[in-house]
Amino acid sequence: MISAVLPTVTPAATGGGASTAASQATSGSSFIDMIDSALRGVSASQNAAGTAEAGYASGAPGATLGKALVASDRAEVSWNATVAVRNEAVSAYQSIMSMQF
Repeated sequence: MISAVLPTVTPAATGGGASTAASQATSGSSFIDMIDSALRGVSASQNAAGTAEAGYASGAPGATLGKALVASDRAEVSWNATVAVRNEAVSAYQSIMSMQF
């Protein structure tokens, strides 16, 4: 389910692996875009869950408890995946910062 939160990075999206300064700047930009896209996806799933829950609570036509629960579970899974990725990034940063040169 993490693949639903984080898009796949292709070599074309990261500048094709070239080691020039221009491609490195593009690569950094692509990483930011990837993170932004992932966070927007999490936000969208949370908004969809809120809408589904509100629809069920108000008795909207077509709104069912099952749809509300599935939307809520999807939002929870995407949030947990985001937190796990953040924790791994922080752990990697701390490991790098504790290295002695």
